[in-house]
Amino acid sequence: MSRFISFSQGGRPGYGLISGEGIIDLSRRFHSRWPSLRDVVAEDAFRFLGDEAGALAPDHPLEGVVYEPPIVSPPKIICVGINFPEREAEYDDGQPAPHNPSLFVRFPSSFTGHRRPLIRPPESKQLDYEGEIAIVLGKPGRRIPERDALDHIAALSLANDGTIRDWIRHAKFNVTQGKNFEGSGSMGPWLVPFEDEGQIADIALRTRVNGEVRQSDRSSRMIFSFRRIIAYVSTFTTLGPGDVILTGTPTGAGARSNPPIWLRPGDVVEVEADGIGVLRNTVADEA
Repeated sequence: MSRFISFSQGGRPGYGLISGEGIIDLSRRFHSRWPSLRDVVAEDAFRFLGDEAGALAPDHPLEGVVYEPPIVSPPKIICVGINFPEREAEYDDGQPAPHNPSLFVRFPSSFTGHRRPLIRPPESKQLDYEGEIAIVLGKPGRRIPERDALDHIAALSLANDGTIRDWIRHAKFNVTQGKNFEGSGSMGPWLVPFEDEGQIADIALRTRVNGEVRQSDRSSRMIFSFRRIIAYVSTFTTLGPGDVILTGTPTGAGARSNPPIWLRPGDVVEVEADGIGVLRNTVADEA
C-alpha cells in the first residue's frame, strides 16, 4: 500500500512517500513539476512517483515532521450527513427517509493533520468526534453518471468531522457554525491511491477514544454509496482535482451517549479504516 503524505519541517511545506519508518521527500525532487499533492492528484502521477521513489532511501524520519492534511487547501470540502442506518434512526422525525444525501461544507482551516491536537474552543465544551472515510477527487466532471463515478476518485484518506455540538443548533436550518471551528476536525494521515472498488466496497470503519471503540460499521452499509454521492454532488457543482468528500459517520458519537460524553484535553481519538490506516489526534484547549 503506497502512502503519500503532506508535511512541514522547519516551516517548509513538502510532500513525500512513506518508506518504512521514514519519508522519501518527493517535493524536494519534483517541486517544479508538482508543487503539492493536489498537483500530483490533478495529473494522476502517483504511479510515476512511486516508481521513481522505488530505489531511494528515506530523507526524514516520520517523527521528524509535522503532518499536514494530505490536500492542504482543497478547493471544496463537501460532507455527507446521516449516511448509516442507525444514524438515520437517531434523527427519526416520523417522516420518510430522504431520497438524497444531506450535505454541508467545511473550510480547510477547520481541519488539522495527523498527530496534531483537535482544538476545543473557549466558546463551548461540546467538542465531539465523527470518524469518516474521505475520498479525494482527481478526474474532473459535472453530472457524472453513477456507473462512471469511481473513475473520478484519485485517492482515499480518513477524517474526523469534529463538531461543536451546541453550535450546530444556533440557527434553525444549518450546521455550518458548529462544523467549522478552526482546527476542530482532522484529515489524514496520508493519501492511499485509489485503484479499484474493492478498496472501499466493504471495509470496516472504527473510531476509538482513549482506546475504547465508540463507532464501528462497514462501508457496505452506507445508505448512499460512494457512486451515488459523487453522482449527486456533481449534479450541482463541477468536481475537480483535490476536492474532498467526507462520506458520513456511523452511530456512536459522544452526543448520543446518556449523558453525552464530550472530548476533553488529553483525550486521544483514533479513526481507522481497513486498507487506509489510522488517523490519530489528541485534544487541546485553544491557546
